[in-house]
Amino acid sequence: MEVEQRLFMRYGREVPRGTVLFRENDPGREMYIIQSGKVKISKKVRNLEKTLAILGKGDFFGEMSILNNKPRSATAEVVEDARLLVIDPQTFETMLRGNAEIAIRMIKNLAARLQEADRQIENLLLRDHTSRVVNTLSKLASEKGQQTPEGIRFELSQEELAIATAVSLEQVREILRKLVAARILVIEGDRVTIPDRDLLGRYFQYLEMKEQFEGA
Repeated sequence: MEVEQRLFMRYGREVPRGTVLFRENDPGREMYIIQSGKVKISKKVRNLEKTLAILGKGDFFGEMSILNNKPRSATAEVVEDARLLVIDPQTFETMLRGNAEIAIRMIKNLAARLQEADRQIENLLLRDHTSRVVNTLSKLASEKGQQTPEGIRFELSQEELAIATAVSLEQVREILRKLVAARILVIEGDRVTIPDRDLLGRYFQYLEMKEQFEGA
């Protein structure tokens, strides 16, 4: 029997779509690891629910309540039927003490979340929605992009871009349509290609100057 199945037999739970695992400010004594399916992490901001991330296979969440013994900082809802490993504090501590690989992965995950938080804060300082989208695309090209003969390419859904920029999905679609029409981007499904990175950078500089002079 493979390791993943053994873990599921011991710690696993099948959770249907629509299940709220926990809500913001709930007490928390468990963390979760996703074996399959998807989970939405969201938070209330000024009485509006904002999606922070959509997590998938291999991702884990809820560990902060175990680490700092504080209430949940966000809400977790299953948005695609999921198989989850549910880990209590004692098991979590045993896993960290007994497996350096898990501990290192946890540290890397927390560092990535801090980096993403910094990027979102930086992006939110940009008032113009197009600037937010272009800035995010430029940074993702540096972090995730692969050089191809057609340009820098990476995978990113419009929904993920809307979450990362705090711009509505409708506005993101309109901005992308204009960028494609201007030949700054090429989009095929969830595949984004930037033919000329310098052109994208110059366009962002133009947007910054435009915002600066309009606010003067």
